[in-house]
Amino acid sequence: MAKVSILGSTGTIGKNVAFTLARMDTVSEIVLLSRKNSIKKAEGEVIDMYDALAAENIRCNLIPSNNYEDMKDSDIVLISAGIPRKEGMDRLDLAKPNAEIVHNYGKQIAKYAPNSIIIIATNPVDVMTTIALEASGFNKNKVIGIGNHLDSLRLKMILAKHFNINSSEIHTRVIGEHGNHMVPLLSSTTIGGIPLKYFIKATSLDIPKLINQLKHTGKTIISRKGATEYGPSYAIADLISTIITDSNKILTVSTYLDNEIENVNNVSLGVPAILGKNGIRSIIPIQMHELEREKFYEAATTIKEVTNEIKKELNI
Repeated sequence: MAKVSILGSTGTIGKNVAFTLARMDTVSEIVLLSRKNSIKKAEGEVIDMYDALAAENIRCNLIPSNNYEDMKDSDIVLISAGIPRKEGMDRLDLAKPNAEIVHNYGKQIAKYAPNSIIIIATNPVDVMTTIALEASGFNKNKVIGIGNHLDSLRLKMILAKHFNINSSEIHTRVIGEHGNHMVPLLSSTTIGGIPLKYFIKATSLDIPKLINQLKHTGKTIISRKGATEYGPSYAIADLISTIITDSNKILTVSTYLDNEIENVNNVSLGVPAILGKNGIRSIIPIQMHELEREKFYEAATTIKEVTNEIKKELNI
C-alpha cells in the first residue's frame, strides 16, 4: 500500500483522482494538498469521500492539508493544479501561467518528497513534464505526464463503438502531443489481433473523420459541460495504480526523450513505455508509417518551441 499526494486536490481532476484511487483500494494514504484559502473545501471533500467509502467498506486515510511537509514519504505526487482549459482555448494557451505553478511545485516536491515519482496532469502536459523535470532535478524516469494515455483510451472507445466490438478487443495507441499534434498509430492498431486495415476494407470507417473526432473530444466535452472530468481522472488513477502495483503495463505517457524514438530529443512527448514501481522502466521502440513519422516530428518541433519559449519568458 502506498502514499499519494495531490497538488490541486480541490480542482475537478484532483478530487476525482483522489476518490477514484481510494476506491481502487491500492493506496493507504492520500494527502489532498490545497492553498490556504481552499483548505475548508478540501476538508469538505474528504468528509464526503469518507461517506461514500463507508458504503463499500474501503479504508483509506484521507488527509486535507495546506502544508507541503505533509508530502513527506509520498510514493507518488500528482500535480493537477493550474488554470483549466475553457471553451475556445487550446491547451498551449495555458503554457505560461501553468508553467509558473508547475515549476514551483517541482521544487517543493524535490524538497519534501525527494524519493517520489511525479505525475503531471496540468496542461499543456507535454510542456509541463519538462518544466517539472528540470525544476525537480529528478531522473527522467520519475517524472511522467499523463500524455496520450487518455487519448489512447478515447481512440479505443471510438473504434469499439464504430465496430460494435467490446473495447477489450481494441489495441491501439496515440503518441506525440496531447493536443492538436497527437498521432494515432492506426498502422499498428489491431482488433482481436487482426490489423485494422482488414476491418476498414469491410466497413465504412472514415479515417479523417475519426482523427478529427479524437482530436476534438476534449473540446466537445468542455463546450457541453464546462470541463473534462471522468475520463482524465480515471486515466490518471489508472496510471498511478499501474506504478503502485508494479504492473509493468505498457501505457502511452509523456516523458523526456533522448533519442529513444526516431532520434527525437530534448522534448517531452507521449510514447509507449513500460511502467513499474520505479516509474518508467523503459521506452518501447515503435515502427511508424511514413505519415505518422512526419506528424510525430511536427509534434516534437511544436512542443520543443513552446517549451523553450516559456522557459525563456519565465527565466527558468
